[in-house]
Amino acid sequence: MKVAYIFSTQGHTISYKLGKMILPQLEHDAHGVDVVGMFFFEDNCYALLQGNPLAERLARVAKEKNILLMGCDQCCDERDITDKLVAGAGVGCFPQLYAALAGNPPDQVITL
Repeated sequence: MKVAYIFSTQGHTISYKLGKMILPQLEHDAHGVDVVGMFFFEDNCYALLQGNPLAERLARVAKEKNILLMGCDQCCDERDITDKLVAGAGVGCFPQLYAALAGNPPDQVITL
């Protein structure tokens, strides 16, 4: 099964759910599904910021496993980080997300 994650909830979503559950499982090939994409809203976009240790780990795993990383364009612009994201991460809105996932579509989308 292929899944895509949308990170929209503020709080411990990134540090706990992504940083302590999903990412370690991906790093150890123990997640149980193929992750094809991750889309980040609001302050969750900082998870894609260069120099952030979590972002650097995420970028490495995404490159190895061909996972799309994308931040909301307006959210990144508002935080002045659009040009400061880790290598391989892009920005866009839903039309760009749909187009980017079209060649490898998820079976399920999970919003956290």
